[in-house]
Amino acid sequence: MSRMDRRIIKSQEAIKKAFIELMSEKNLDQITIQDISDRANVGRRTIYDHYLDKFDLLDKLIEEHINELRKLCRSAADLSFTEGNLLWCQYFENHFPFFSTLLISKGAPVFRNKFLEFVIEELAEDVKVDEGINKGLSKDLILKFFGAAIVETIIAWISNGLIEPSKLVAEELGILLDRNL
Repeated sequence: MSRMDRRIIKSQEAIKKAFIELMSEKNLDQITIQDISDRANVGRRTIYDHYLDKFDLLDKLIEEHINELRKLCRSAADLSFTEGNLLWCQYFENHFPFFSTLLISKGAPVFRNKFLEFVIEELAEDVKVDEGINKGLSKDLILKFFGAAIVETIIAWISNGLIEPSKLVAEELGILLDRNL
């Protein structure tokens, strides 16, 4: 990796860190590019070199986390629902400051929608409507139902400060999925 690449990565990390800190301190509407620039100790031009605006920055941050969750799913393809859920829960736990801040900001609906889309995509191959207990039901409706249930459960868990242990949340979601899919 060249020195220039390292500088770009370092700038982007500083921008993201500053943005997350600012989101925990004030409403998204109140955050300016100048605020991010000051906190990250980079020029405004540097921010605009990487992001269109603060909403693009937020979208890219969310997308990075969804991509990390996607990688976890690929690595857990042969695991049970419970084991796979545990990987997710641990990921949310490890990134709790970001997700808890995000969920109290105006970025919450953006995250919820992208996360729901991702969960439905991941569940799609596990939903069978040509046999078993869901025979004859609408696959689309099943995916929306369980996708929303998973997303809302995870969001509530994060919003409540991760009170329940990640192992418990993973196990119970796994049992519900195994029982119904």
